[in-house]
Amino acid sequence: MEVISAISTAAGTGGVAVIRLSGEGALDIAEKMFSPAGRTAVKNFIPNMMYAGKTDGGGFTDFGMCVYFKAPKSFTGEDVVEFHCHGGVQIARGILSRSWALGARAAEKGEFTRRAFINGKLSLSSAEGMIDMINAESLAVLRAGSMLYNEELTQKIRLLQAELTEILAEIAANSDYPEEDLDGVNEQKIFGCVKTLSEKINKLAASYSCGRKVKDGVSVAICGKPNTGKSSLLNALLGYDKAIVSPEAGTTRDAVEGAVEINGVKFNFTDTAGIRERAGVVESIGIERAKKIISSADLILSVTDGKGEAQTERAGEVIRVFNKCDVNPPDGEYDAVVSARTGEGLEELKNLISQKTVGELSLDKAFIIEERHYRALSNAAAALDSAIQNAAAFTADVIAIDLKDAWDYLGEITGETANESIINTVFEKFCVGK
Repeated sequence: MEVISAISTAAGTGGVAVIRLSGEGALDIAEKMFSPAGRTAVKNFIPNMMYAGKTDGGGFTDFGMCVYFKAPKSFTGEDVVEFHCHGGVQIARGILSRSWALGARAAEKGEFTRRAFINGKLSLSSAEGMIDMINAESLAVLRAGSMLYNEELTQKIRLLQAELTEILAEIAANSDYPEEDLDGVNEQKIFGCVKTLSEKINKLAASYSCGRKVKDGVSVAICGKPNTGKSSLLNALLGYDKAIVSPEAGTTRDAVEGAVEINGVKFNFTDTAGIRERAGVVESIGIERAKKIISSADLILSVTDGKGEAQTERAGEVIRVFNKCDVNPPDGEYDAVVSARTGEGLEELKNLISQKTVGELSLDKAFIIEERHYRALSNAAAALDSAIQNAAAFTADVIAIDLKDAWDYLGEITGETANESIINTVFEKFCVGK
């Protein structure tokens, strides 16, 4: 493949910048651009050794480092060279431009990682794990992305595919040599295995319910009547003043948002306008928006100070919160009793919020966080269900078509059967240089 090059570090000024080249001929370009300290040129670059010296940036030189990774023992599986220079914007751009002048071309988004995938250095799901790690805004997403990147999901999927392959092999053997009366080959056994496999796939797919919340952040709407301390509660949960607090009713006329990490998971809190019947035109618009937020949130905090609760118009998860316990004792049974002013009961409320939305989430076990993986698992499960439902009407070799479809859907996750459109969608998420 032709040589590609790009700046692999973040844009802007920093201590160090890295310019990466990959492809057959990367070493030739490096030998023309880099001079080791005390020598005019590199003779026989030793792989994996960092050299100190001068890099030609076309009109200037910069003293830094250079390293060569020989194919196939590199990230992309190709010859790779990295120039580590001072982190000035123009320095990095000059060295990059010099590599282009010597025959490299500009890398596209995610092209280095795409080449790693093409060359069998990582699976498609591993590449997605990498971008999840890079973009992670919480410990839970970082850990889930790390497990993806380290091929934990790929290993699970390949075990499921291996079970399907074994079932398909038994069906094929029975179809090709029916007179042999092969031991253990019967439809009852085959469909028992299919049913067990379907249960495993459905269980893995079910983890997306929690995984979606983990990746996107759990949405929590704070609602209630005016002056119950909703804005104060938001500020207390966030740990800083985000919402304006005032004794005047109707101060919050639009949604105020803020995010905080609880037990490793990101929670997106929204302080909504106080819901009351008599309100001005502007406040009424805020109340309507509040109702929409309430209807779509993962969880509702229905806040009261003992002077009546607002109707949430929702059948899902709701935590009834009594606020201002430092002023008045609770007047009944509540899920949580807090004081936004003193902080009393806040930690207990945070743990309850976590429990109600993500439960006993284990950050050490793989779970589904990508919608693409969930769809592929759901399609695989549907194909197996189709095979089970058609068991009485069709012969095993016909049902094998459904089983092969299930195998292919699972392969979309690892990339074995992913089409070009799926692959392009994955790598479009990457930045240039990765």
